[in-house]
Amino acid sequence: MPAGIPPAFDADGLTVALGRRPVLHGLTFSVPRGAFVGLLGPNGSGKSTLLRTLAGLLPHGGVVKVLGDDIETLAPRERARRVAYVEQAPALAFSLTVREVVELGRAPHRGWIAPLVGADREAVDAALAAADLTALAERPATALSGGERQRVALARALAQDAPTLLLDEPTAHLDVRHRLALLHHAAALAAAGRTVVAAFHDLDLAARFSDRLLVLHDGRVADEGPAADVLTPRLLRDVFGVEAEVTTGPDGLAVRYLAAI
Repeated sequence: MPAGIPPAFDADGLTVALGRRPVLHGLTFSVPRGAFVGLLGPNGSGKSTLLRTLAGLLPHGGVVKVLGDDIETLAPRERARRVAYVEQAPALAFSLTVREVVELGRAPHRGWIAPLVGADREAVDAALAAADLTALAERPATALSGGERQRVALARALAQDAPTLLLDEPTAHLDVRHRLALLHHAAALAAAGRTVVAAFHDLDLAARFSDRLLVLHDGRVADEGPAADVLTPRLLRDVFGVEAEVTTGPDGLAVRYLAAI
């Protein structure tokens, strides 16, 4: 990253408690601009909590900066111009069509009631196409399967056109075809300069698509850095409790599980 350009996300001493239960304990890390960061950790390690905090949705201690500015100083509309967030199980409870839900992603740029202009329509059409939803655009969003709802939430975030994209288990409800398509698209966004932070349960997918990893364990940073440096048999044993081999092939890193410990 050129000198003087702040990272996409910068956390210093980040702490979060849900109710009275501490979840994140003094996290300090940076996410470079234009990186595809895989967020890893066992269940309960704090991945979803961290993503919600980076999206500005949870109170926290310490400092979180987005593109150089403290997230607590940003108005909600400005924050939404900088960060798009897709939660793990998006709820689409309103009686809107798929297209109308995706159009909501343009609100940070035009307000809630201003009509769409040409650039907005182009962004919505591109997002629908990227999520393979063009054929479903006029269908009621509440009549979709879980995987289709996940793709609608992704398309809404893509239409938001924010420089950073947070994805919480984005492949959890998708079939194989859409899972791979989503990750290839996210990798292409990162290659074009956007920053993507995606939580994974599937270590093999994280190894294949992420260029950097941030690993949480018991609410603390276990390791972070280039994927090839972080994803080691020792980390898999110490953090995830599995014996595994990590190899490098034409498609990048791959994880082969040998045994649970």
